[in-house]
Amino acid sequence: MSTERGKTTIADTVVAKIAGLAAREVTGVHALGGSATRAVGALRDRIPGASVNHAQGVSVEVGEKQAAVDVDIVAEYGVSINDLAAGIRRNVIAALERMTGLEVVEVNITVHDVYVADDDRDVDAKRTSDELRVV
Repeated sequence: MSTERGKTTIADTVVAKIAGLAAREVTGVHALGGSATRAVGALRDRIPGASVNHAQGVSVEVGEKQAAVDVDIVAEYGVSINDLAAGIRRNVIAALERMTGLEVVEVNITVHDVYVADDDRDVDAKRTSDELRVV
């Protein structure tokens, strides 16, 4: 964005981070990213002192005045995916346009999975029984 007093450049990583934070704010989003991206994020979380990657699961194309965003999510079981996608779009567009002044031309959303709370309990139970067998 150029003015008579100078030029402002917003890095793609900044746009992706804002979009990621805005998407996470929407109720019904369990996580961002596909399975491989989430696996890498889980490893990063275990490293002491490592920072959270707020842009995980988000890719952007940023021009001088416009931006396009792709968001990969895991939805909570029971939410309307159509309503969830509309909410993510609204939140991402509002945050980016307010914070950067860029016109958001599209927000594409890919739902990679549906999170079911019982899945975690099943995994924890399996880990516990595996640990008991090892001992």
